Formats: sequence, C-alpha cells, structure tokens
Amino acid sequence: MRRGESGINCLLAIDKPAGMSSHDVVSRVRRALGERRVGHAGTLDPAATGVLVVGVGQGTRTLGLLTMDEKSYVASIELGSETDTDDAEGTVTRTAPVPAWAGDGDRVSAFVSSAAGECDQLPPAYSAISVNGRRAYDLARSGEEVELKPRHVRIIESTLLSIEPGEPVAWDCAFRVSKGTYIRSLARDLGREASSAAHLRGLRRTSSGAVTLADCIPLDELEERGTDVLASRRLDPVHALGLPARTLSAREADDARCGRRISPRPLQLEEGERCCLVRDGRLLGVWERRGPWLACVANFPSGIDGVRS
Repeated sequence: MRRGESGINCLLAIDKPAGMSSHDVVSRVRRALGERRVGHAGTLDPAATGVLVVGVGQGTRTLGLLTMDEKSYVASIELGSETDTDDAEGTVTRTAPVPAWAGDGDRVSAFVSSAAGECDQLPPAYSAISVNGRRAYDLARSGEEVELKPRHVRIIESTLLSIEPGEPVAWDCAFRVSKGTYIRSLARDLGREASSAAHLRGLRRTSSGAVTLADCIPLDELEERGTDVLASRRLDPVHALGLPARTLSAREADDARCGRRISPRPLQLEEGERCCLVRDGRLLGVWERRGPWLACVANFPSGIDGVRS
C-alpha cells in the first residue's frame, strides 16, 4: 500500500455545513479517515448545506459514474433585491417593490408551481462554469464581463412550503430539478417574473440522485469517530449508482479483475446497458452489455465496500 493510502474504499454522504466549500469538506474527510484519495460529486456553494457525496479510495473512481440526474432542494427566496451572485453573499445590484400579493398563500403557491417545466436558464455569473479555460467566478471577481450561454434545464417540481412575512418577505420553497439547474438563477428569475426582484437567501440540498439526507453523516460526527462510523454509515455503491447488480462467483470475480468477458445472465440487459459486478459485499466493477457479453467500463480490483443487497 502506498503512503497516504489507508485501504478504505467506499462512498459517503456528508451533510455539508454552511460556511465551507465542498473542497474544504474533502480536506476534512481526508484528515478524519487518514486517506488522501478523497473527492466529491456535485459541488455545493459555501453558504449551502446538505447532501454532498464523497468518494474515498477507489470510491473516487465511481464519482464520474454517478448519474445524479435529479436533485432536490429546500430554498429560501428573499424578495425585493437582486445581487451580483444571485444569493445573500453578493452585493445588491437592483431593488424593486415587492408585489402586494407576495403574502397571499394561494396566489404565491400557484405562482411558484408555475415554474415547473423545461426552460433555458442563464447560470449565475459567479459560478464554476469554464469560460475560455477560466472559471466564471474568477472572471467576475476580477471585474471582467462574464458572458454565459443559457442551459436547457427541467424544473420537475416547484412547491411553496411557507411564507415568511415581514420586511423583506421570503418564500420557502421545495424544488426537484434536473442536473445542471442553478437554484440561485431560479430564485432570480422568479423575482423577475413577479415584476419584482429576488435572490437566494438560504439553500439546503435534500437529495442528489438516489442519495438523501437520511443517508448523510454530519461532518463533525465523522471527525469525532473517524473510521468507526464506516461500517454503519457508508453508502451502498450499487444503490448510489442506480444500476442492477450481477453477483459473481469466485471464478467470475477473478475473470472480472483481469478484464475477461462475463455473461450478463441472469440479468436481462439491452445493448449498452450497464450493471454492477458484486462479490462478498463489494463492488468490483461497472460493466455494460456489448453483444452477448459484459464488457468493462470501470474495474475496482480492491472492491468498494458497502454493498448490502
């Protein structure tokens, strides 16, 4: 085993605290587990909290395979002002009167629900999107003009949870959205559609793909207990990937580690469909149907722990 490697290979879901970047979380997980190979999927802004999927050891190699096509959030949207970052961390760039109906529960509920559907969304200037090899937020911070192209996204569900009265009025909403959707942009656009202005005051991710808050461990608990939490709190990688499982015999496991072809049976897979290869509670690879056989997409020779089904 190379220096800096603990032999831990798994996926974890961290309930990210506010006030730190996703990279900060990765650094703290490295220290807590004594494993340098740690990465994350699905970046959360520093002010946001909630589900952050982390890969440890060979688990980092699954992060690019996680679809996470849908994500869910609970958001607080403050009316009356826009900011340059589209959230509460930025500088106010525009103010506008709040409509008189902004406190009417029935009307606001219908208005928020109307946001569901497909649309072309303009990402925030302060985002991690690459523009000519530089991050958009770096360009924006240096005072350069940021020109981003709209992205086609889908708002699957858009629901009003409650209205926070007073000055300023805020709407607490629940959203289920497609991958690539910016809730900051959604908050900004809702304000404009209400003939007002708005920005995101708070955000909590409640699910990322198949992973929910119920799967998460608080970061401070991980730091306190270290590797002792892994047996009970690591994610099932098969569940996280959302793929069918093909249980291997001992001989098939040896074949898989060497990249030899394997029969898909008893799974009924169409051409190009993928599955997880499992043996003794470990994920050994993600393979796909090519002709009459399964072919390797990604192999994990040491196995990723946590398979429960």
